[in-house]
Amino acid sequence: MATGRFAPSTTGPAHPGTLLAALLCWLDARSQGARLLLRLEDLDPERCRPEWSHGMREDLAWLGLDWDVVEQQSEAAEAHARSLDELEARGALYPCRCTRAQLRAEQGRNPLLGSIYPGTCRGRPLPAGGWRNCKEALRAALAETRIELRDASGADLSGTPARDPGDPVVRRRDGAIAYPLASVCDDARAGVTHVVRGRDLAATTATQAALQDLLGLPRPRYRHHLLLLEERGGKLAKLHGAVGSPELRAHYTGAALCGLLAHAAGLKDDSAESTPRALLDDFDWKRVAHEDRTMRWTGERLELLA
Repeated sequence: MATGRFAPSTTGPAHPGTLLAALLCWLDARSQGARLLLRLEDLDPERCRPEWSHGMREDLAWLGLDWDVVEQQSEAAEAHARSLDELEARGALYPCRCTRAQLRAEQGRNPLLGSIYPGTCRGRPLPAGGWRNCKEALRAALAETRIELRDASGADLSGTPARDPGDPVVRRRDGAIAYPLASVCDDARAGVTHVVRGRDLAATTATQAALQDLLGLPRPRYRHHLLLLEERGGKLAKLHGAVGSPELRAHYTGAALCGLLAHAAGLKDDSAESTPRALLDDFDWKRVAHEDRTMRWTGERLELLA
């Protein structure tokens, strides 16, 4: 059965970009009669909090979105460990002592992904007892072959991720499973066939595809959509101090914000109130805007600038 998923990180309140991504993911799945999963990504021990997971569910329901399955990513620890076991069994797992500061100082940068990892620690053995006894970060040695990949919109996502950006960290130094491995592991376990997400994540897709190939996992169909930007040009996100759901819910109803987000995405000619269900009949990806949109928070309202 076709299955889609929305997988927000629970590192703070939902913001307009979160809610737009959730709306587009929901419309894609529901328009196809697909099963839809909400995966709350809560693996970061420093930034994730249980109250933000609860708040995310409330905010998405307030917008009018529903889910067939809801799961906490942290509950999949055994499955993540099995993936590390598989990588170790394939001889593709190695410890890495390199720090981010070293990589920034010594190596080139991919403008979308940050520092390029040149394979400095490739060939280092795991300690006696395997990865569970390793106190350093762990990386997966990717095959040095080109990944040919296009997303559902036709965007070319091909590349050779073993070289650029390099072998990914799959378990952090603090013991947390890293996003690339957790994502592909969880998608395969849940039978995810369709991934809809913001284009800021498009550059990570080739690395995820390489991990899927390495582990013998199926590859979902990916689609990457427009972003909401702040006035300075950065993504409208928690990292940049975007307005969060408490302020939004104090000044908007769910239907009012849904209408505004749908208008920003090109699904409506105006920003009048709407609901996800009301948008379903006319939903078509051909109507979704390709260009990113800029928004400003005035303290009371969101203004669409471009």
